[in-house]
Amino acid sequence: MKKFLLLLGFICGLLSLSAQNTMLKGFTYDDSNGETLPYCTVQLMGTSLGALSDAKGAFVINKIPKGKYAVKVSFLGYNDIIDSIVVDKDAVITKRYSLVPVSTTLDAVQIQGEGQRKEQETRTSVISVTPKDMSKMPSIGGQPDFAQYLQVLPGVISTGDQGGQLYVRGGTPVQNMLLLDGVLLYNPFHSVGIFSVFDMDIMSSADVYTGGFGAEFGGRVSSVMDIKTRDGNKKRISGKVDVSNIQTQLLLEGPLVKLKDDRKTALSFILSGKGSYLEPASKLFYPYVGKEGLPYSFWDLYGKLTLSTRNGTKWNVFGFDFNDMVNYSSIATYKWNNWGLGTNFLIVPGDVPITIEGALAYSKYICTLDEKELFKPKTSTMDGFTFNLAFNYYLGKSVLNVGVETVGFNTAYSYYTNFGSPVDIEDHTTDISFFAKFKYNFRNKLLLEPSFRLQYYYAVGEASPEPRLALKYNILRNLRFKLAGGLYSQNLIAVTSDQDVVSLFNGFMSSPVSSGLLPATMINGTDTIKGRLQKAQHIIAGLEYDPISQISINVEGYFKNFSQLISANRYKMFDTDNEFIWEKGRAYGGDITVKYDDKGFYVWLVYSLGWVKRTDGVVSYNPHFDRRHNVNLLVSYSFGKRRSWQVDARWNFGTGFPFTQTQAYYPHYVPTTINDDYVSNNEDIYFLLAGLNQARLPHYHRLDIGAKKKFHLGERNSLELSISFSNIYNYRNVFYVNRISNEVIYQLPFLYYFGLTWRF
Repeated sequence: MKKFLLLLGFICGLLSLSAQNTMLKGFTYDDSNGETLPYCTVQLMGTSLGALSDAKGAFVINKIPKGKYAVKVSFLGYNDIIDSIVVDKDAVITKRYSLVPVSTTLDAVQIQGEGQRKEQETRTSVISVTPKDMSKMPSIGGQPDFAQYLQVLPGVISTGDQGGQLYVRGGTPVQNMLLLDGVLLYNPFHSVGIFSVFDMDIMSSADVYTGGFGAEFGGRVSSVMDIKTRDGNKKRISGKVDVSNIQTQLLLEGPLVKLKDDRKTALSFILSGKGSYLEPASKLFYPYVGKEGLPYSFWDLYGKLTLSTRNGTKWNVFGFDFNDMVNYSSIATYKWNNWGLGTNFLIVPGDVPITIEGALAYSKYICTLDEKELFKPKTSTMDGFTFNLAFNYYLGKSVLNVGVETVGFNTAYSYYTNFGSPVDIEDHTTDISFFAKFKYNFRNKLLLEPSFRLQYYYAVGEASPEPRLALKYNILRNLRFKLAGGLYSQNLIAVTSDQDVVSLFNGFMSSPVSSGLLPATMINGTDTIKGRLQKAQHIIAGLEYDPISQISINVEGYFKNFSQLISANRYKMFDTDNEFIWEKGRAYGGDITVKYDDKGFYVWLVYSLGWVKRTDGVVSYNPHFDRRHNVNLLVSYSFGKRRSWQVDARWNFGTGFPFTQTQAYYPHYVPTTINDDYVSNNEDIYFLLAGLNQARLPHYHRLDIGAKKKFHLGERNSLELSISFSNIYNYRNVFYVNRISNEVIYQLPFLYYFGLTWRF
């Protein structure tokens, strides 16, 4: 570690010495609240010199010749800034540009801003989501939610309204990395799948990488969801109160030390809380769903404190506590809790084009499933820390990123075997990794992003070198080719059961090292496994095409080869058998996304075609999340004065998931002691299964609609009324089947929601 940091310092020192020329650097901000404003265009007028501010609002323009220049800063929805600079010697010019929002925008500005970002970023297999995007969704539950919007993205498959499981281009939930301000979250979605743990209004942005992600991310073999929260308002107290018929959300933010022109620092806070009362409310508003109503409840808390300086340096301290519970009294009780504390920072040195960022955090997750008629409770606990440090060096439109990351966690998984024997598995591990990534921009024509990650997994004693590459070639201004791929690994596994038609529970643990838990070969005994890690290789290629300024089309094809996977041993008969087995698999397919956005009318259409296959050496099968066809259509229209009216609709269709049918039932008795009275004691009911995932559930489809009306009560106050309807034609989509009682629980029926939001 010390040698690596010394090497980084030496490299950065050499780079800073080589960069002794006039440089314009700084940050772009939203003047209304002091929040950084990403992807603004900063241009030296009359020249080819310019930059696009990054996700943190930072920009750097290098090697500016001597002279006097007009600097134009622009962004959709904000007034342009025209500034002047004078270059008469080698120096660093630092600027802070605060853009003032306007009530109307020009379509030409929007087209220009989006076009520049498409030309200057590879964006292969990644979708950026903002609160503005999410607001196009019907307000199911009173407010749009990140979990709802994820389900309309290409390559993302949801198990439905209940269960809270998302599968990304052939990867399971445990193979998806979710980061909140750089901290790992282990379950960000509530059991009622229309809700995530995030309040939309605390999110700054979310980048969803459905494959082919760069070396800055590691430890997962399928996808990454990188969520950034915004800072609290640095200029005034503001917030919202949102009340609907099934949940309430509260948000409060403001300055402790106000941001002013004559002040070098500002201190702000943001607090968010939300909770549901769906279980009692459903008995009042939805009596037709049954006596138990909808037995879901959750509450989420998040808080953040931000210290920021005028040059862009800032330090955050944050904490969260997320909770979820499901109580089907006759079938199962499921609950989980995820809480954590952390800090992150961004350092902006004054005289070099470098930023330094890092994070340190601790989090803990615990979940329990108690199925009333099937054995005894399962419990999984996971807790650990995350530390990362990265250096970003700006070379005009090119960027070099280097960094180090350490993740340590403890896992404890407890359950009972089919024969009633208790099993407790505990593990402790620390992973350390180094990464480097270089983004090269050749005349805005060719973008290359080679990267490399070296990850060492202490628990299994293995190092994993992982080269990766992303590129984009701008064939024309409106036609672009892109490509991404690389090698990936992870040692975290989730224990799920093939016996579940829909899985409610995931138990977490690191890759087993004991031969009593995991064999050295696949179950056929002929395919030898190298090491103890799960591994995958990705390749994604695509085209972006903008036939006219209001329409953008994205086509991508992908192939993921899961060369080593760990699964629960479905062949286990005796306590001495291995708990887990090796598998191999592959996922391949393609997506077509069409977006139309013009004058308040918005259309988002996604069609996904995919295949997911697995083999354990004995049987080849389609896992329970293999969906052949998936269609999402989202339509939104805003109109009226200041576009205060908005109507939205979303329709989803998906072909049926595979599942294993129950073939027969039989009585079974397991004595607890040698003196058990087996003659008079009751037997348990066990079952035999048919071929693995040889049947398919019915097709899934659902239509949601919603409408909103905003009333402006002054410059800073507004009221918004919303009403929405989900599952308009009340289609009965299967959620869960209890194998003993054969009772079927369906996805959410036709439901209606209404709410009131006050923003101040």
